[in-house]
Amino acid sequence: MMPRPPPEDFALKETNPHLGGGKVSGDKLTSTYDLVEQMQYLYVRVVKAKDLPGKDVTGSCDPYVEVKLGNYLGKTRFFEKKSNPEWNQVFAFSKDRLQASLLEVTVKDKDFVKDDFIGKVFFDLNEIPKRVPPDSPLAPQWYRLEDRQGNKVKGELMLAVWMGTQADEAFPEAWHSDAAFVSGADGLANIRSKVYLSPKLWYLRVNVIEAQDLQPGDKGRYPEVFVKAVLGNQALRTRISQARGINPMWNEDLMFVAAEPFEEPLILSVEDRVAPNKDEVLGKCAIPLQYVDRRLDHKAVNSRWFNLEKHVIIEGEKKKEIKFASRIHMRICLEGGYHVLDESTHYSSDLRPTAKQLWKSSIGVLELGILNAHGLMPMKNKDGRGTTDAYCVAKYGQKWVRTRTIIDSFAPKWNEQYTWEVFDPCTVITIGVFDNCHLHGGDKAAGAKDTKIGKVRIRLSTLETDRVYTHSYPLLVLHPNGVKKMGEIHLAVRFSCSSLLNMMHMYSHPLLPKMHYLHPLTVSQLDSLRHQATQIVSMRLGRAEPPLRKEVVEYMLDVGSHMWSMRRSKANFFRIMNVLGGLIAVGKWFDQICNWKNPITTVLIHILFIILVLYPELILPTIFLYLFLIGVWYYRWRPRHPPHMDTRLSHADSAHPDELDEEFDTFPTSRPSDIVRMRYDRLRSIAGRIQTVVGDLATQGERLQSLLSWRDPRATALFVIFCLVAAIVLYVTPFQVVALLAGFYILRHPRFRHKLPSVPLNFFRRLPARTDSML
Repeated sequence: MMPRPPPEDFALKETNPHLGGGKVSGDKLTSTYDLVEQMQYLYVRVVKAKDLPGKDVTGSCDPYVEVKLGNYLGKTRFFEKKSNPEWNQVFAFSKDRLQASLLEVTVKDKDFVKDDFIGKVFFDLNEIPKRVPPDSPLAPQWYRLEDRQGNKVKGELMLAVWMGTQADEAFPEAWHSDAAFVSGADGLANIRSKVYLSPKLWYLRVNVIEAQDLQPGDKGRYPEVFVKAVLGNQALRTRISQARGINPMWNEDLMFVAAEPFEEPLILSVEDRVAPNKDEVLGKCAIPLQYVDRRLDHKAVNSRWFNLEKHVIIEGEKKKEIKFASRIHMRICLEGGYHVLDESTHYSSDLRPTAKQLWKSSIGVLELGILNAHGLMPMKNKDGRGTTDAYCVAKYGQKWVRTRTIIDSFAPKWNEQYTWEVFDPCTVITIGVFDNCHLHGGDKAAGAKDTKIGKVRIRLSTLETDRVYTHSYPLLVLHPNGVKKMGEIHLAVRFSCSSLLNMMHMYSHPLLPKMHYLHPLTVSQLDSLRHQATQIVSMRLGRAEPPLRKEVVEYMLDVGSHMWSMRRSKANFFRIMNVLGGLIAVGKWFDQICNWKNPITTVLIHILFIILVLYPELILPTIFLYLFLIGVWYYRWRPRHPPHMDTRLSHADSAHPDELDEEFDTFPTSRPSDIVRMRYDRLRSIAGRIQTVVGDLATQGERLQSLLSWRDPRATALFVIFCLVAAIVLYVTPFQVVALLAGFYILRHPRFRHKLPSVPLNFFRRLPARTDSML
């Protein structure tokens, strides 16, 4: 039976787009927009008007301007009772969609029933000048208004009209004809391109040392005191002090993530466990982080005593109790020598420490051209038909970029280019594509979530320097019913290196700042702090305008990647087997040599073995020369394109539906009890097999230990006597002779071999292990 072909093409495709309007020669930088295709736009800047006639009964006017080109119509905001208004708004019409040869700019007076006509200006598209940066902006001019018959009327309008590209300074803030159907200021803000910066994150270390003169409510018992610390949504507590009394001691570290600007203070409360589910607050203090010491290394910070305030509730208000002198001794500092991990370390885009004083100089520049996408799937229904309003988000280091939203298109063209400084080549840029569900703003879109279409990761160290990579990447998303291709995104990437020597030197440096190695944090601490960091980043970016929403940030940062997944566990197991495959292949080859499958090869191996034993100084040079030759040989087949999402490696194309349903389950589970029971039993069976393997490994280790432990006195006696004999023989026999005899014995012909296990193996398997003592 023939295997079924894959239903869709999940491969990476190399492309040859017309970049920079044909200005790219080789791989050299020619302009700021040389990694994207040029898009022509007609720009209309409506600056202001003067001497507009009054149309109302009162003699005043409420003017606004309509810019019309074919079926596209853009409007400025209107001013009440103003005959000399200033708008300074820009309108951009895509040249690909121009449906007329005449541009019409009309000034109107807003009215309750019907807006009154004031005057208009016409432009012939063939007469409009072209402007290409770095040319200076086109100076606006005054134009006399005309009536519908072409006669001059009272009033003038200041305009600038030109043909340009997306490299124009007016492009980001312009009203686009593509977005003509988007309503409201919130909707327009949600479709514009934007650059965001992640907040600067610090690790906050709180070393709780001791407290003095506590006043517990119940004087007749020893208090069980602990300290609870709260920073924003993060809450940690110390263990209960072993020093039972009113002067407890802890000397315990609590770690938090804090973001600049520091908006919330650190709240500490000393509490007494008076009952299993009841804690009594003995005192509190609030510490503003603006005044906390900052350190770049692990030099000791001066400790301080902080007064505790005990609050009592009087008529709903908190008031300080008088004659209260409890205090707490702490050492608090902001750690600048660590890198705050908000991404997985496997594909982190930034590895620098928090403190800017510790940053090294940049080693190059990363340029990304987001050209277009094609074959996108319908993501939502509008007026009874499928539609997609796609935008891209790219994240590298602290800089996030968001392209403009292309309305109602399955083949959107962005052609936007962005640049990042690179400080480490072993980092990853992530590009995600999303469907915008907030086009109309207001309460209607408040509960909506932007849908993920797919993402791409590109590791900079896999790119050749100064080469432009243009590829179409598949957008793959895992759904509960399997992996699905949502379309393709077309990217152009270039990594330019300012100093090859500095970049090569980076490979000798530690991946993370030195504080991670000199004073490491525990794995559980790092996991908890990473979760807190991603929450802070998503909250801060969600408060920007337009917001980069929580679901977008969490998808880009791979927030749920640490959750249990049967599919991912299988994939990791086969990755390990693939890594060990080389060793297994060498073992099989050596077994064939020992069994004389190819006598000529075995004889050659004997000769090589004799040379290496007689001249041991050749062993290491031979190994390194062999590795050099392998590397040079493989250079012919080096990868010529960046890595991309691999469905086969991820086992996404062969995952069982129930395994995918388990992967998409919430935590804690929301599935029925019978399904949970079945999955629990399946997990127990897998864990049982893992338990057996771990037990077997422990058994082999314990057998090694028992060689000299006299647990089996006869076996240990035999081994000790063998060691004595071996020592005497090796003292009197030259090492080359022993090595030659051992090698010839291992490589002996099958005629001199037995199919039964060897004597050393039989002896080892008979050694005792501690499995007999297991319950």
